Order: sequence, then structure tokens, then C-alpha cells
Amino acid sequence: MCGIWALFGSDECLSIQCTSAMKIAHRGPDAFRFENVNGFTNCCFGFHRLAIVDQLYGMQPLRVKKFPYLWLCYNGEIYNHKRLKDHFEFDYQTKMDGEILLHLYDRFGIEKMASLLDGVFAFILLDTANRKVFLGRDTYGVRPMFRLLTDDGFLAVSSEAKGLTQITHSMTDPVKITPFLPGHFEVFDLKMNGKVESFLLDRFHCCTEEPKHAIYDTAEGVGQGFAPETVRTNIRILFENAVKKRLMAHRRIGCLLSGGLDSSLVAATLVKLAKEKQLPYPIQTFAIGAEDSPDVAAARKVADHIGSDHHVVSFTPEEGIKAVEEVIIHLESYDITTVRASVGMYLLSKYISEKTDSVVIFSGEGSDELTQGYIYFHEAPSAKAGAEESVRLLKELYLFDVLRADRTTAAHGLELRVPFLDHRFTAYYLSLPEEMRAPKDGVEKYLLRDSFSGENLIPDEILWRRKEAFSDGMTSMKKSWYTFLQEHIESEINDTQLEKAAKLYPYNTPTTKEGLYFRQTFEKYYPGRSEWTPHYWMPRWIKATDPSARTLSIYKPDKDQ
Repeated sequence: MCGIWALFGSDECLSIQCTSAMKIAHRGPDAFRFENVNGFTNCCFGFHRLAIVDQLYGMQPLRVKKFPYLWLCYNGEIYNHKRLKDHFEFDYQTKMDGEILLHLYDRFGIEKMASLLDGVFAFILLDTANRKVFLGRDTYGVRPMFRLLTDDGFLAVSSEAKGLTQITHSMTDPVKITPFLPGHFEVFDLKMNGKVESFLLDRFHCCTEEPKHAIYDTAEGVGQGFAPETVRTNIRILFENAVKKRLMAHRRIGCLLSGGLDSSLVAATLVKLAKEKQLPYPIQTFAIGAEDSPDVAAARKVADHIGSDHHVVSFTPEEGIKAVEEVIIHLESYDITTVRASVGMYLLSKYISEKTDSVVIFSGEGSDELTQGYIYFHEAPSAKAGAEESVRLLKELYLFDVLRADRTTAAHGLELRVPFLDHRFTAYYLSLPEEMRAPKDGVEKYLLRDSFSGENLIPDEILWRRKEAFSDGMTSMKKSWYTFLQEHIESEINDTQLEKAAKLYPYNTPTTKEGLYFRQTFEKYYPGRSEWTPHYWMPRWIKATDPSARTLSIYKPDKDQ
């Protein structure tokens, strides 16, 4: 996890512009570098480092003697860098995983380079010999990147939008700051005056396609065909493979554990593989919730079963309410379910950062979208509709759950790892027949649960535990966290303010006091940037006025809750 920032063709003095780079300093607390580009006085890179791989040579922009004309600034982890290095017999100068980008680009060009990377990444690559600038971002946008491009060719890039909001440019009208599209790369011509011109934006990978790097992946025992037992075995093999490759780190590894199916499978597999790899420390797992929260109770059961060093962070609604404003500043979003769910994750990340030495944090994001885990999937009119909705959710992860997971952890200098969004695992799961992936016998994520049935990886009651939204499960069944939040907001926003919301915010007009409160807070820090949230996350196929699972008529809590 790092913070990357770059300018090409700035009209303003760089020493003034670079103060904007400090807005993303939380992403890399270990070191900072600001570097001008030789021969292009108005171009520069800013980099905030969180040291995870190669403690000695890890600073960026990365440059190596073999390619003195290449400058690389990237945020991410390339899990197959050693395998590709050996396969293509590249001569490395450092131990950095990111060096593979330079060699692949030199040999194959930008598109093939991006498609061969198995990992999570956002990169800015400058080729001064050919006067080109390249941007790229991983398939699901697990690592964030925003760009600002003016009509006269000034390009500014940052890991988070907040690093661009105060950038000075020569345009009279405001310039849009947009998230860079996941699974895409963009090519710019670099002019002698440092300005750029975009001439190609293209997709290098989509979640439904087998990734091109799969041929270099050694997940052994993957069978052919859709026989149930073959599929179940393949799911286990590819999931374990996804966790195993993410063990690449020189810093301590931990795992978020809500007690739900997804984080429990991740934590259990992680503990198992850490023992096999003989890591010199026990895996720490982390849960957050009120004393009587169903999540805390379930997480304890899992931690006892897998033998992790378990930490429980107590959550009070008062503490959560106090954190909302900070959370919205980090998120750069006013989406209701995203804000609600981010509060717990933000406070948990704060605890991990301040009270432990775990830095690389595994989590269960992406599973609900991939395996049709949301309760409203029970209402899908057909298996085909459910499968299409699953892909839509995966393509929008960078606006919602992945955004939440990145910003809440990065806010405290932690690095997130999400094995459910492994390219090969997701491509395989999405290649399965639509009927196979649909809820079955009234149980969502049936196929995933069934694949681990009888393995004793996690307790059976957790394996078949119903879906709880993270923000709901933190508090008791009697009263959800969002109810406490809404009661507080009731005293902050009156009916008249809500009536005026449509006039004040014609785009994505908030329809509830909670929505208005979040939007007002967002506009306070990011005025006129409402397009960063293109729409609200909301369940489909059911008359829903609130994104919480507990408000849906089809919600049925577990009996022991």
C-alpha cells in the first residue's frame, strides 16, 4: 500500500503544487520522495511509501540502470513477479515486485505487460525515450487511482482524489477529477513542454475472462468439466492458491474476522497456510462490535476453531457517530451503505495500526458480489439475471466495497489483501453454469458453502450462517448500528432541510435525513464533486428504501441471534 502522485505539464511552480501530494501521506507512513523529471522541468512524481517488499530498494519512482529512460510509480503487489522473472529470464537489479513492470514493458509493450500482472496495482509509467506516459489499474480497482486532465494537456494523477482537489491549473472552468477505470490502461504522448495528449484508452482484462497470466500459475489438480465434485474441488484449490500467493510480505500479516462466511474462510485458510509456511508469528485476527453483537460471538467461535491470536475491539454507537465525518473525508463518497459499513472498519484499522504490529491485512471483500451473497439474490427472476447482476456488482466494486476497504485501511497505513478477488479464482467461478451459482434451498452462496462442507476448515454453524451486513452485525439484533446513527441524525437535520434537498442537490438527491447528513458532510470537504458517487448502492428486485439487509422483508436472522 502506497500513495502515488504525479504531474505532467504543470503551469504552476512545482514546490507549490507538491503540497497537494501531502494530502495522501497516510497511505505511506514509512518514507516520502518528491522527484523532478530530467529534461521536463514541469513534470514530477510524489511517492509515499509503506514498506512491504524489498526494504532496501523499495523507494520510487523506481528506475534501474538497464532502462534509464523509464520512471515507474506504482501502488500494489505483483504476486507472480518471481515466476515471470524466471520464465522470461529477466535480469533484476532490485528485489522489488514492481521491477517486473519495467522488463515486461520493454519486451512486450504496455498492453501485454498489464495483462500478465497477477496482482493489485495502479501505475504511472513514464518513457522519456519514446515520450510516452502510461496509466493502468487492476481488474477490480483494488488499488485506487484518480486523474485530472485539462483541455490544454496538463495531467495530474493521485491515489486518492483529495490529492488533486487543490491542484492549480490555467483553466477558467473547474476540471473533472475522475477515477481511473479498473482493468484499463491509457497512453499519452508527452510533448516537449511537458503537456500530454491522450490517444488510447483500452481494456486489458475483464473479470469474466481467464487472465492471460493463468498459464504461468501453478495451481495443481484443477479438473475439467462441471461435475459437482470437480467444481467443489477446483473452488477449494483456487481459493487456497489465491490466499497462498498473497503471503508475499516482509511485514506481519493479520486478518479481519467478522464471523461471517467470507472472512472466516479467508482467516482459516490463512492460518493453515501460515503454519505450513512456518511464519515466525501467529496470525492475529480482528473483530469489532458491541458486547451483544452476533458478529463478535461468531468471530470468537471461528478464532477458537482455527487457533488465531484473536483481538476484539469494542464498538459503541457514540464512538461510531463521532467517526462519521473523518470516515467520509477518507472515503470521498457519500453512499449510504458505504459510509455505514466503513465506520467499523475504520475504527478496527485504527486499533490494528496503534496497538499491534500487523500491517498486511487480509479481508473477505468481493465474495458477496462474486458468489451472489446478498440476500436480495433470492429474488432474482432467473439464474441468468442473478449471474448478470453478479458481474455488474463486480465491475462496480471500485465505487463501493473495494473503495471502502481500501480507504479505511489506508487511512491508518495498513495494506489490504483480498483473495476472493483473485483474477483466476473469480474467472473460474464466473465460468460455472448460471444455475450452479444461484442461491439454493433458500441459502445464498450455496456453492461456496458446499465446496468447503466436510473440510472442518471452519465450524459448520459458521459455514452455513446467514448473511449479515458488516455494519448490521456489529450491534445486537435488538437495535442495528444504522438505527443509532439515524436517531442521532434526527437531531441534526430537520424536515425543512430534507424538503429543500432536491433544490440543493439535484444530482443523486438524498431522500432521507441520513443521506442528507452524509451528503452535507461530503460537500463540506469536496464541493461540486458529487459525480464521484455515480449512484447509491441499493438492492434489486425488491422494493427497498434502505440498503440494509435487516430492513428487507426477506431477511431472516439466524435462530441463535
